[in-house]
Amino acid sequence: MSAFLDVLASGPQALVTDHGRAGNAHLGVPPSGALDRPAFDLGNRLVGNAPGTAGLELLGGGLRVRARGPRLVAVTGAPAPVRVDGRPVGSHHAVRVPDGAVLEIGTPVGGLRVYLAVAGGLDVPAALGSRSTDLLSGLGPEPVADGDALPVGPWTGPVPECGPVPVSLPPATIRLRVRLGPRDDWFTDAGAALAGPVWTVSPTGNRIGVRLDGPAPPRCPDTRGRELPSEAMVTGAVQAPPDGPPVVFLADHPTTGGYPVIGVVDPADLPLLAQATPGSAVRFTVDA
Repeated sequence: MSAFLDVLASGPQALVTDHGRAGNAHLGVPPSGALDRPAFDLGNRLVGNAPGTAGLELLGGGLRVRARGPRLVAVTGAPAPVRVDGRPVGSHHAVRVPDGAVLEIGTPVGGLRVYLAVAGGLDVPAALGSRSTDLLSGLGPEPVADGDALPVGPWTGPVPECGPVPVSLPPATIRLRVRLGPRDDWFTDAGAALAGPVWTVSPTGNRIGVRLDGPAPPRCPDTRGRELPSEAMVTGAVQAPPDGPPVVFLADHPTTGGYPVIGVVDPADLPLLAQATPGSAVRFTVDA
């Protein structure tokens, strides 16, 4: 019998995600994929899936689904209440959802993004080798909506043994390591401009990028009023518009851009930024 998750409520934003479609920048296609990769990978390990098996990324939780066919699931990422038919079952471990039962994921008590892994994975069509929804290019499945039926792939187990696991709860001040360049020479003191202020996460960010509220990095006199021809962008690029604070690009970022990139965030630190709620404090540390 085929297995499905019938979506009763999708919450603020529910997207199918996996490891993304890296290597297609020459086609103008962002890498996409789960923003908090460690949390996403943990969910797949907990239910015995292969790495990169498609699941859901939930912005702010709020998901309710009914299982059509029994299934093993795991909820990871930002800590959130999880219930099966109204009974609390907790997160960050494997949970059995019987046929016809309702799985409910509430609002995170800290952090921003919650991940749902389902044994067998979500069996939606792939585009360029990935099932991820890409908000910029429009590739991949549409965002999950109320009334959708999400097909689940076959699974036979077994469930792996697992001890204590990490929870994606960001610290009060998020610290991001950044390497200056390639356009740090456009700014009077790029290192001080990034590492000096305490930045604040703006509420206008999304999977494309996180805007930071704070002082605009001052430009050198000979670069004021100038802009670059469009050049390649990478995930983690810190792009500085001419008269505003910087934007840190995330997985659905454009592959080219004309504003100078003052630095690039260490990829290992980007999951912290993916979990940062609006108003969170951010400090940069400049790597040599």
